[in-house]
Amino acid sequence: MTIFRWFYQWGSMPYFYRFSDKLWPWLAYAAIILILAGWIWGLAFTPADYIQKDSFRIIYVHVPAAFLAQSIYLLAAISGFVYLVWRIKLYSLLLRSCIPAGTIFTILALVTGSIWGKPTWGAYWVWGDARLLSVVVLLFFYLSMVGLDQAIFDKNQANKAMALLALVGVINIPVIQYSVEWWFTLHQPASFRLKPGKGSIAPVMLWPLLFSILGHYLFAAALILLQTNNLILQQEHQASWLNRYLKKRDTCNTEKIHHAAKHHSRI
Repeated sequence: MTIFRWFYQWGSMPYFYRFSDKLWPWLAYAAIILILAGWIWGLAFTPADYIQKDSFRIIYVHVPAAFLAQSIYLLAAISGFVYLVWRIKLYSLLLRSCIPAGTIFTILALVTGSIWGKPTWGAYWVWGDARLLSVVVLLFFYLSMVGLDQAIFDKNQANKAMALLALVGVINIPVIQYSVEWWFTLHQPASFRLKPGKGSIAPVMLWPLLFSILGHYLFAAALILLQTNNLILQQEHQASWLNRYLKKRDTCNTEKIHHAAKHHSRI
């Protein structure tokens, strides 16, 4: 019973908006710190790879982007499933918020992968590589959802169509993940694994990568929460709960500014 109460509580727009409005700035701050730490550590202090030399350093952007491209799509599919089954409107907004972020990270993964491929494979793009093709298919699903949203005037019908397409596209996620094991590809195997002692990347390279991955995930979470809140503002701008919350928030911010100004004048 508690699980269902928690589930529907998170489906409440007032609860979600109040919580995420306070949470997303902290996620953004933490993300910036972790990403900068991972990048500076990985780009400036990590030794060059004995095979790929300094070209491997793009891993600190490429791998987080590739992970997020898939993770955000899974979040979109789960949101679409919840919306189709329980008709909770918030999850249709969450689905919509995932699409632009997922599209950006998918494009970033493809671009950085191509840049990495030139010194590694001798070519920016190889059409016969299963991993590359499956990520292109992922981008196609993202762009198709954007197209459905633009083409269908009725937003309820557009939400249903995007949710169905998101669920269909889930089948491509394991293809991306295991393509390097199922088929012959130019892509290297996973850089690290969850089992201790089984990783193929040295700890000195792994730790900044983990910092970068976590930072990118927090950054994506902040983006999705902020975008969802913007959609709630557009849809619920006349709702009394929203107007009360915004008025209370603005009053608190004004009081904080006045308090800070008085404290500064005393100093």
